[in-house]
Amino acid sequence: MGKLINDFNDYRAKMNEKILASDNKVMKRIYSIDTLTYQEGALSTKTKEMLGLVSSMVLRCDDCVKYHLGKCYELGVTTDEVFEIFSVANLVGGTIVIPHTRRAVEYWEELMDTIQDSKTE
Repeated sequence: MGKLINDFNDYRAKMNEKILASDNKVMKRIYSIDTLTYQEGALSTKTKEMLGLVSSMVLRCDDCVKYHLGKCYELGVTTDEVFEIFSVANLVGGTIVIPHTRRAVEYWEELMDTIQDSKTE
């Protein structure tokens, strides 16, 4: 994995561990609701992650965008699908979403480079 991905995943894991170690009931329940929301249901997990990505872009949360891009990558979302997701986010969120789209493209490219790197090994 590339530096952007490793840095993000390492920081997220470290801080989630600290947050959950606080043993705060509300925080644990929020984390649980998040996990439950993205399980298979009437909508597929893939669809829910794509919706999460659009929502995160519109809300301009770069950490959330990275998280959902990673999940979309794991679930086999294609680059063409990602750019359609970006299109919806920019339409709904307006031009303020463009800087977040730039960073999202950079992160997606690093995820896609992972595929190329694993093919050459």
